[in-house]
Amino acid sequence: MGEQPERIVVVGAGIAGLFAAMMLAGPGRQVTMLERDAPPAWPTDPEGANAAFDDWRRPGVGQLRHSHAFLARLLTVLREHHPVLLEQLKAAGCREVGFEDLLPATLKDRYAPEPGDAAMSMLMSRRTTFELVARAYVERLEGVTIRAPAFVSGLIAATNGDGCIVSGVRLEDGEEFAADIVVDAAGRLSQALDWLAELGVTPPDEPQPAGILYYTRHWRLNPGEGEPPRNGVAGAGDLGYLKFGLFNADNGYFSITLALPEVETELRQAIVRPEVFDGICRALPGVAPWILPERSTPVSKVFAMGDLTSHWRRMVVDGRPLVAGLFLLGDGLVRSNPLYGRGTSFAAIEAGELARALAASPDPGQRAVLYDRFVEQALRPFFDDMVDQDRSAIRRAADERAGTPPSLRGRLIRSFVRDGAGPAVRGDLPAFRAAMRAFHMLDPPRAWLREPRHLGVVLSTWAKGKKRNAHLYPAPMGPDRAEMLATIGIEPEGVEGLAA
Repeated sequence: MGEQPERIVVVGAGIAGLFAAMMLAGPGRQVTMLERDAPPAWPTDPEGANAAFDDWRRPGVGQLRHSHAFLARLLTVLREHHPVLLEQLKAAGCREVGFEDLLPATLKDRYAPEPGDAAMSMLMSRRTTFELVARAYVERLEGVTIRAPAFVSGLIAATNGDGCIVSGVRLEDGEEFAADIVVDAAGRLSQALDWLAELGVTPPDEPQPAGILYYTRHWRLNPGEGEPPRNGVAGAGDLGYLKFGLFNADNGYFSITLALPEVETELRQAIVRPEVFDGICRALPGVAPWILPERSTPVSKVFAMGDLTSHWRRMVVDGRPLVAGLFLLGDGLVRSNPLYGRGTSFAAIEAGELARALAASPDPGQRAVLYDRFVEQALRPFFDDMVDQDRSAIRRAADERAGTPPSLRGRLIRSFVRDGAGPAVRGDLPAFRAAMRAFHMLDPPRAWLREPRHLGVVLSTWAKGKKRNAHLYPAPMGPDRAEMLATIGIEPEGVEGLAA
């Protein structure tokens, strides 16, 4: 008789859970996914994708209808391990945007492809479309079963001389699933920390405020209408009091996300009203042409998302695992500010590192230690970089609102980025390539600035000054705060309604 298959229970069938199943499924394993939300009921063609966007109810995924872009790091995982899924996503209407498509106008006439450029493409899609197609793909994998709806209410665990060992999960109706490995991929609403607390286990956490709130609305291009020309005007940017981004999606859809600092009380009170949201978009030159009534039609309300706190949780302390047999994956382990678009890539990377840890050792404790180490090596630089940027943005937003001039250090840093690094990457193709590799998580963040050649380009560009670099600056991204408030009819001390 052969050996019994290793039993793996994955809690949650969102993107993190789907990547866990994709990376862990294989000979000698039986993967059971337990998902609280009802399964999709639509085909994976473009028509089904549109219906899923309209009607799929996923109360367990609060960010389901916010903007998503899937970075090159995630596409690398798909190309290397699941190329069939990538082709199925494209067949459903998802768009692969290549490196050349993202070149600034200042570099397009000088561009000559290099071998590494093909690795720097991203996938543009509504999250509902991605999940619809990926879920159908995972359901067909050998040894994978998805049960939905299934409500997990707790862990099956025991404590012995070696510590706490998880051996399965329990559903609300009392049914139990024995498992050699439990993967919690339930996302922001995961109850794993509560279950661990019942066992006397409290994983250390590093909460960091993102300092923003997130608002998204979707449009669809009208029949026969194409996308407007870019004309060198940014479709994404940071105005201090407001961050914005336009996201192409699948099948003629696109979304616009506006992120407000928490201190922007007046805008926060008003922005959920579609007329205010659209008024802000019309004041942004890189966004306004997209939402002209003759070009596109809004197809959603304004979706809001708060409680944007980043977390890094540790399941290993001083080299010892807090629990064996349980692995956190996705937002339950490392949660990032959605502004950076790294959350889905983080989940895909964690799934790969978990597979590597399981393959490296059969020992439950050693597996936990290896997973912790692998995730630290793979993601910590990106997490720390994000936290640093968020802290700077929080200070800048507070200063902007209070009218406080930045410190000398703050002015120097801002000038280095705005007048040195920014023009340098728009004027130098090797620097742009290097910066994009960091953006796509193919290289560590800011690693390109530590290379003497690229740092030299930035410093020499900075030294030339604004006048000589005028052609390397983007067109104005939008009005200042006072002008924006006046444009949409908001008084600084409160919301008084829209201007006529």
